[in-house]
Amino acid sequence: MLKIISSLEKCFLDESFASKPALKKASLLKNEVYRFGACYTFDRYLPWANRQSAKLTIDSQLKKYIKVWKVDHVPVKMPAGLSQHDADFLRTTPGLYPDLLTPLADNKRVIMFSNLDSLYFEFAPNGEVAPGEYTVTLRLNEETTDEILGEASITLTVIDAELPEQELKFTQWFHVDCLHTHYDTELYDERHWKIIENFVKTAVEHGINMLLTPIFTTALDTHVGGERPTTQLIDVTVNNGEYSFGFEKLNRWVDMCDRLGIKYFEIAHFFTQWGAGHAPKVMATVDGEYKRIFGWETDATGDDYVKFLNAFIPAFLEFMKSKNGADKRCWFHISDEPQLDHLEQYQKSRAVVADLLKGYPIMDALSNYEFYEQGIIEIPVPATSHIEPFIENNVPDLWCYYCIGQWQEVSNRFWQCQAHAPV
Repeated sequence: MLKIISSLEKCFLDESFASKPALKKASLLKNEVYRFGACYTFDRYLPWANRQSAKLTIDSQLKKYIKVWKVDHVPVKMPAGLSQHDADFLRTTPGLYPDLLTPLADNKRVIMFSNLDSLYFEFAPNGEVAPGEYTVTLRLNEETTDEILGEASITLTVIDAELPEQELKFTQWFHVDCLHTHYDTELYDERHWKIIENFVKTAVEHGINMLLTPIFTTALDTHVGGERPTTQLIDVTVNNGEYSFGFEKLNRWVDMCDRLGIKYFEIAHFFTQWGAGHAPKVMATVDGEYKRIFGWETDATGDDYVKFLNAFIPAFLEFMKSKNGADKRCWFHISDEPQLDHLEQYQKSRAVVADLLKGYPIMDALSNYEFYEQGIIEIPVPATSHIEPFIENNVPDLWCYYCIGQWQEVSNRFWQCQAHAPV
């Protein structure tokens, strides 16, 4: 049995085929991407097997514009916090969850079980398909006899209009250190750069147009005293107490972003998370020795770090100006998620860079309206669970974000938070 369904439907192994509503028709603009799913199950009893090998066929004029993935199930130990969920969660217990998209092999072979399973389809006309109605018919044929085990169709209407260029600024934090450690590369070797490019390309295809840029190793989600693997794009040299900077890796980063369609650079935070009290990790070659020169032991407003920022920020902006005015595409951060009791320290840290960044946008994730009310931050980025006072006071061009902390009747990005250990 086979049924076309919405791409928003999640097919758990223990659900029934009948519980999923069929999707019969949909429409899209000429340059839009439309996604849909298909669920299937094998409803026969065979004494010699509990599965059936089948081949998927796509019968449509649109076939060459359609990609297909198998929706694989992954083990999930903690799908929600013990009490941090509302009634809108699909499930809150550990189990196998439909999540991982695996490209279907060229032979389109599908193994059908008596459990509910699913496929995921993407139709991208790329402005090449003439407006009109098109039928897409999916079939699952028994691999040896060619018997039809399931068939379903959907009518897709391509509308004679195009989506305008995206105006929304959209970023999701991009951590190159995670790619470096997960894929076991050397930092910024050719393999690492290739992997970075692949992920950025996919991000752009899904609407992201602003990229977190690690001029220094990001001071994010790191416990006090710990540090993330070094990923700074800037080479720092100190000779006789004077700073100089190399921008070779940043130059490659900017060129990559330009080539792949990133429009804005989200510059990594100048101070540590949750308080703005310290400098991020900064590595440098000091009189010939490569070592860490700033970190948790560095006071955010101390003379040494202030001197460094006064040397670095003008040099950084001058380099970005030389890249066809890329400085005007930069958005800056002070510190992530300061709380109300950090207000004074945040203000002091911001003052260190305020004049250096005059005329450039500075934004930070924070949830206390007082930061904006007192003029300490011009571009607040409140969590969706704390956004009401910002809306009520008509904050212009308001940003927002959501992640693990948002769960009560708002969207979330639930994930198992794990702090980085010291290295």
